[in-house]
Amino acid sequence: MSLAFDPTSAYDAAFSGKATQVVGDSGGHEPFEVGVWSSDPDWIDHALFIDPCDGATLDVGCGPGRLVGEIARRDVPAMGIDVSIEAVRQTRFRGADALLGDIFLEIPDEGEWKYALLADGNLGIGGDPSRLLARLREVLSPDGVVIAEVAEHGAGLVREERQLLVEGRLSVAFDWAVVGLDAIEAVAAEGGMRVIGTSSVGGRHTATMIPISP
Repeated sequence: MSLAFDPTSAYDAAFSGKATQVVGDSGGHEPFEVGVWSSDPDWIDHALFIDPCDGATLDVGCGPGRLVGEIARRDVPAMGIDVSIEAVRQTRFRGADALLGDIFLEIPDEGEWKYALLADGNLGIGGDPSRLLARLREVLSPDGVVIAEVAEHGAGLVREERQLLVEGRLSVAFDWAVVGLDAIEAVAAEGGMRVIGTSSVGGRHTATMIPISP
């Protein structure tokens, strides 16, 4: 096996179509669903993420842009953000704005976004979901909304290190987290957010959150 390489380069390789798996703390492997994320959005994507967004929307960890691309086609102001050059390139190819960068750094129009999306497990970015939600409080308008995909009830809160295995090359480990329906209220509260509803469609689950008033 080749020497490890940085996760951003691994994401670029994965989004360019190279066979990729996610390796967890226990050594278990699961597929990195590039084909799903690169396809057109399905009815579940519409129900959970696309249809609710009627104002300026930020898609955090947008990947190849299937969600933000569709939202932009509805003439709703929208932008994706991702650390992968290839993901941003593909999102822009779909006709949507996309920023190459880190959500924890300054982004355009801070404090003005109406919606922030955390689809496909992206609530786990950085390994600290409460910190991520606290950051989104700064990004959103005072009446803003976070729509985050969560795991099934009973999954709890799991923090772990993950790696990407791309055609025999293993990336450097990075922090990730998984939040279940049973843990999201506590995680949200720690991040200064309040869960106002959950949805389950086609075996996928989301929590809708708003900032807690000072």
